[in-house]
Amino acid sequence: MAQEVRGVIAPGKDEPVRIETIVVPDPGPGEAVVKIQACGVCHTDLHYKQGGISDDFPFLLGHEAAGVVESVGAGVTDVAPGDFVILNWRAVCGKCRACLRGRPWYCFDTHNAEQRMTVAATGQELSPALGIGAFAEKTLVAAGQCTKVDPAVSAEVAGLLGCGVMAGIGAAINTGNVGRGDTVAVIGCGGVGDAAIAGSYLAGASKVIAVDIDDRKLETARSMGATHTVNSRENDPVEAIRELTGGFGADVVIEAVGRPETYRQAFYARDLAGTVVLVGVPTPEMKLELPLLDVFGRGGSLKSSWYGDCLPSRDFSMLIDLHLQGRLDLGKFVTETIQLDQVEQAFDRMHAGDVLRSVVVL
Repeated sequence: MAQEVRGVIAPGKDEPVRIETIVVPDPGPGEAVVKIQACGVCHTDLHYKQGGISDDFPFLLGHEAAGVVESVGAGVTDVAPGDFVILNWRAVCGKCRACLRGRPWYCFDTHNAEQRMTVAATGQELSPALGIGAFAEKTLVAAGQCTKVDPAVSAEVAGLLGCGVMAGIGAAINTGNVGRGDTVAVIGCGGVGDAAIAGSYLAGASKVIAVDIDDRKLETARSMGATHTVNSRENDPVEAIRELTGGFGADVVIEAVGRPETYRQAFYARDLAGTVVLVGVPTPEMKLELPLLDVFGRGGSLKSSWYGDCLPSRDFSMLIDLHLQGRLDLGKFVTETIQLDQVEQAFDRMHAGDVLRSVVVL
């Protein structure tokens, strides 16, 4: 039968979040109820709160989560009650043209649970952030959003693969195809940028250049694997990156800010025939202008990376295994652990740049 649990909702644009009792229905066909153990506080949740993604309020926030499957609906075979899972927001369909071509990370028909969770007091339907809604004791998702991983890992670090850390690592490894001996520059050293640095280091890049305007973030970037840092408030980042790469520019430049001016920096900071990867998320009104002759003359690739072009069933387990082997320290991304009633304050600290990740532990 349906259950009542606590969850953090965003009731309206720019309104403070609040804890409400929400109703989680029994899972229907292809659905699962997951008991949440931990969930990271991501910038995307703040964008939902600010009305920057849609106006389908109220939102049930939270999506970078890990927990244990409590129950499943009819037809679910990939996960079972008791499985420790990371939640993902790209449940692939297996039937679209991308999936049928063997490129499921580009799936054009990803899906979420059919049923909606509701506010207990009013019956109002909730819009779960990225189809997950995990700032809650339990949530309802499509079973395909549950990726089973080794339960030996801590939930507070495992959940981070559900969004930001996977986006950054995937931008380097999957989208940018960073390889041994490559030079890489990462512009923007928040959670996603630092993950791109960690992914570049993991892939064997010979030089990883971190670019930001905050010296605190640059110091953290060094701990993630950056070999050089550039404060772009004090130095021209394009010239600095060229100087650090023998005058050529980096083989791969990852833009993790999502602004036209930083994208232009990435474009001109790459070597001829180099690759630019946009993983920072722009807002709808932003426009980019580049000389078409420069686009033609410099060659190479201009790519966008959505969720790090990841395939959760392939990538999550691999990265968890690397963490458990001591080769990828996911714990470095966790600045603090908090409770459900501290999410609003966590947004303030994130906006001020005081944390890399706050993680709600239930």
